[in-house]
Amino acid sequence: MPSLMRFLTVIAAMAALGFGAVFALATLVTPRTREIVVNIPTSKLRPAAAAQDGADRSAGARAAATDVVETR
Repeated sequence: MPSLMRFLTVIAAMAALGFGAVFALATLVTPRTREIVVNIPTSKLRPAAAAQDGADRSAGARAAATDVVETR
């Protein structure tokens, strides 16, 4: 039983040190704000198929886009 108490005491002390370190970092350190610029390739923004302005539509999609649906 003494070895269990010693183990739990060591674990509790390590947890307290870890908590103290996180608390100190959260309260004492202020982050620097700065502007970040990230270049994104246009291929990631607009795939090549969508860049063809409607040329990627199949015959079925074109027909569905032009059909008029009447409901009564």
